[in-house]
Amino acid sequence: MFINVGDAKIYATSFGSTTSPVIVGIGGWIGSWELWAEPFSILSQQWRTIAYDHRGAGATTAAAESITFHRLVDDVFEVLDAYKVENCVLAAESAGALTALGAALKHPKRITGLVIVDGMFFRETPPEKDLFLLGLRKAYSTTLDRFVETCVPEPDSTHIKRWGRQIIDRASQEAAIALYLSSGEVDLRNKLSQISQPTLILHGEADGIVPVKEARQLSEILSNAKLSILPGAGHVPTMTHPQEIAHEITNFFGPVT
Repeated sequence: MFINVGDAKIYATSFGSTTSPVIVGIGGWIGSWELWAEPFSILSQQWRTIAYDHRGAGATTAAAESITFHRLVDDVFEVLDAYKVENCVLAAESAGALTALGAALKHPKRITGLVIVDGMFFRETPPEKDLFLLGLRKAYSTTLDRFVETCVPEPDSTHIKRWGRQIIDRASQEAAIALYLSSGEVDLRNKLSQISQPTLILHGEADGIVPVKEARQLSEILSNAKLSILPGAGHVPTMTHPQEIAHEITNFFGPVT
């Protein structure tokens, strides 16, 4: 369904029983809800799974100038309210981790747990020195090609790369740049120690976008976190290792009723 939030229309979808505990998925950068499609298809046997296209991604329509860190965080609760969900586990991939962490800080009683997959939770490179940002501005299509190749280093993954490129091609260049810049608007590192919710951190051993050392750093900052490194996985294990992602989430949060 589409959720009206001001002038934006946020696309969201839900699977599983409405009486089950809820897990909500957020994609990374310009990745749509489809990044969670396969693990959520498994988890929906026990969970109510909800996922949505954040501003600038997928089928959601929103002006590029509306894409800010704080708007992205507020949209989490717009989605929860639209589905009449009081609280949930919030799962996020890549740059979506910033949104998830921000939501956990803003309304900790509504976010009962976190799953962070290959999460990017800070960016220190100033825009004027950021070569990836320069590529987005000057050679957008070529930069996306390189991004997809770097995200999926796993063998026999041509179909995943094709799917991934179809997903990110839905984003406009303007929205992609706005989303990238929004991840540099805030630095949450001095606030992360306030997050006490159980947090599962999953990170691909072969991630060429976010180094494994950053996952280790996040696990040391958070007071109630478990880190699991996924052997051979790249930056989008929700697409390349969905069964493993679902298994890790089930083991961490235990049987749900």
